[in-house]
Amino acid sequence: MQLLAFPFPAPPPQDKPAHRRLKKDTRRMKKQTDTLEDDAAFGVNDWRKLLRSLGEDPMRQGLVETPDRVTKAWAHWTRGYAEDPNAILKTFEDGSENYNQLIVVKKIPVYSHCEHHLAPFFGHAAVGYLPTGRIVGLSKLTRLVNCFAARLQVQERLTQQIAQSLLEHLQPKAVGVIIRCRHMCMESRGIAVAGEETVTSAMLGDLEKNQAQRAEFLSLVAD
Repeated sequence: MQLLAFPFPAPPPQDKPAHRRLKKDTRRMKKQTDTLEDDAAFGVNDWRKLLRSLGEDPMRQGLVETPDRVTKAWAHWTRGYAEDPNAILKTFEDGSENYNQLIVVKKIPVYSHCEHHLAPFFGHAAVGYLPTGRIVGLSKLTRLVNCFAARLQVQERLTQQIAQSLLEHLQPKAVGVIIRCRHMCMESRGIAVAGEETVTSAMLGDLEKNQAQRAEFLSLVAD
């Protein structure tokens, strides 16, 4: 006798235990909360947490207003992210028709923050260019330096950004930028040597290969 096998329907899937569903939902909610917190602006309450983590009392008289002041200070120190270099470099053609020599502004104050430790670095910049019929207001060179300095930076990138922006917008024959700064990330920690000065330069266009023009630029920016 041959036995016939009849298929039986598979049992319906059983729901996961309630505690497993709860753990999964909790993890998902925590991930969503962490994402929202990451996207939220860093503000006064976060500075209070930092003060507590240092062992301080953020509510004592000398510190009670510090979180608000520091929040405003960092907004000022990083204002460059909201500034457009192209909007700063308003050009003029009137007055530059017959000018074919270097234009240099030196001893431009530089104040920025190192992106590695958030420590300040500061000093002076010299910015020059050789025009080809268009010039910018002299104050605009200072504003351009401030625009890029008011961001988290390294000095090498800061130097290149200033030079490249000027080259792209003005299209001059040559651009030169030299920055000299002291870095608190070296002076107040690490090797802790005070007074050292870091010098960076960017020579673009004719200044890159024309030794005579390079020498003239360096003589003009010398202290």
